Amino acid sequence: MFDFVLDAFASDITRRALLGGLLAATITALVGTWVVVRGLAFFGDALAHGVLPGIALAAIWGYDLTLGALASAVVMVLGVNLVNRTSRLSDDTGIGLLFVGMLALGVVILSREATFAGDLTSFLFGDVLGVRDAEIVLGVVVLAVTVAGLVLGHRSFLALAVNRDKAVTLGLRPAVAHGALLSLLALAVVSSFRVVGTLLVFGFLVAPPATAVLIVRRIPVAMVVATAFGWLSVVVGLTLSYHHDTAASATIAGIAVAQFFVVLAVTETVAGVRRHPLTA
Repeated sequence: MFDFVLDAFASDITRRALLGGLLAATITALVGTWVVVRGLAFFGDALAHGVLPGIALAAIWGYDLTLGALASAVVMVLGVNLVNRTSRLSDDTGIGLLFVGMLALGVVILSREATFAGDLTSFLFGDVLGVRDAEIVLGVVVLAVTVAGLVLGHRSFLALAVNRDKAVTLGLRPAVAHGALLSLLALAVVSSFRVVGTLLVFGFLVAPPATAVLIVRRIPVAMVVATAFGWLSVVVGLTLSYHHDTAASATIAGIAVAQFFVVLAVTETVAGVRRHPLTA
């Protein structure tokens, strides 16, 4: 079994993919824990899809794709805030409109350019086996910024998650905390889409943290457990992809989601046994 795993990482390509995947899993697990706790999963999904127009334009104009993704992420965040402030629509409505609109715009832009139309699959589903040194460096930088932001903002994020009005009375400025959290979420998406794609990065943001929340309650512990589940999905996913010739990024995301349902089944079974213990 040990050799089965080692064989998958015998080449420089797969070792670089492993490092890039572990970095992406760590960043998304840390930020994703707050996404799950705060109920921001829909926004995370919309943001992961909404970066596509910026990526498409950057590819066509010859700019760095990360800069294009970052520009689209900023537009998404500002757009959601604009809809919320200038209309009576709910948060979900504004997010949903921008979600569909940005995704459609990105696909239209790419479809008009024959040269880049074939790249749509890699933009959406990623290419973990094509991770370059630049993506790894970006991942390290974003991870450092993410850890610093989460440590400094932990008290504000926690108060905001429990009670927004209470956060105001404590002088924690929930609007600033919310903006900071969305910024960290945007950074997580932008730094990870080259590894697992704009569609599958959402699975990384939600699946490992949701799995962790099933078995632990304290947020710092949940972050550590979510990171462990994310790492496990990367190692298992890359190993299975290597030996069975499947799409690497999709396999990783599939393993991450499968972990959730396995843990859910186990925790529900254990809870059922405790509620109804067998008697002689």
